[in-house]
Amino acid sequence: MNNNAKAKSKLLLSRTVAYLVLIFLSVLCLFFFYLMILNSSHSNFELQGSFTFKFGKFFADNFNNAWNDASIKIPRGMLNSFLIAIISAVLNVYFSALTAYGIYAYDFKLKKIADAFIIAVMMIPSQVSTVGFIQLAYKYNLTNKLWLLIVPSIAGPATYFYMKQYLKATLPLEIVEAARIDGSNEFVTFNRIVLPVMKPAIAVQMIFSFIASWNNYFTPSLLLTKAEYKTVPIMIAQLRSADYSKFDLGKMYMFIMLAILPVMIVYIILSKSIIKGVTSGSVKG
Repeated sequence: MNNNAKAKSKLLLSRTVAYLVLIFLSVLCLFFFYLMILNSSHSNFELQGSFTFKFGKFFADNFNNAWNDASIKIPRGMLNSFLIAIISAVLNVYFSALTAYGIYAYDFKLKKIADAFIIAVMMIPSQVSTVGFIQLAYKYNLTNKLWLLIVPSIAGPATYFYMKQYLKATLPLEIVEAARIDGSNEFVTFNRIVLPVMKPAIAVQMIFSFIASWNNYFTPSLLLTKAEYKTVPIMIAQLRSADYSKFDLGKMYMFIMLAILPVMIVYIILSKSIIKGVTSGSVKG
C-alpha cells in the first residue's frame, strides 16, 4: 500500500507540475494578444503616456481610422493576402499529398531518385530560386499579378515530406489494393479514401502554408508595385516607415490586430481537425 501511495503521489505531483507549466506557457502566449487588443483600444496620446491594463474608449475610432485610411487600403490588402494565402495553401497541400501518395503507393524505377530529389530541393534556400523567379517575372512583364505568387506554392517539398511520413504511419497499402480490386479509379481512390485518412496532416499543413503565404513579404514586395495589389505585410512595412510626427500608435495596433485576425480564425477552424486526429489515433492505438 505504501508503494502504491508513493507512486500515486509522484504521478499526481508530475501531473500538477505539467499542468502548471502548460498554464504558464498558455498565459504567456495569450498575454501578448491581450496587450495588442488592449493597446488597440487606446488613443495615440494615451499610448504615449503611462501604461494601464484598463481598456480604452477608442477601439471603434481606431478601427475606423485604420479601415478607412486612404493611403493604406487595409480592406483591399487583406483581401489580396487572403486570396493568395488560401489558394496557395489549398494547392500546396493537395498536390503535395498527391505526390506523396504517388511515391508511397506506386513502385517504379525512379521512385527513390524522385524522393531524394524532392528532399534535396527542400534543402535549397527559397531566396536562391526567388531571385531568378523575379528576374523572369520582370522579363516577361508579369509583375502585379496575384496568380504569380500562387503558382510557385504548388511545389512544396517540406509539405510533401510531411505527407509521405504521415502516409507511412497511417495508410496500409492493403486499403488501396482493395479499392483497386473493387474497380475504383486511382483519383477516386485518392480523393475519397486517402484524403480523409490524411485529414489531420492536411489541417496541420494548411495552417503552416496559410501562415507562410500570409506573412510572405520578400517576394510580394518585389513583384507588387501597384497599391491595389499590395498585401498586408507590405502595408505594415509602409505604416512602420511613416512620418513619426503623423504616427498613430492606436491605428498601428489596430492594423496589426486586423492582420493577425484571419490567421487566428484559420487556426481555430483547422485545429478541430488536428484534435480529432490525435484523439482518434489514441483510441485506435
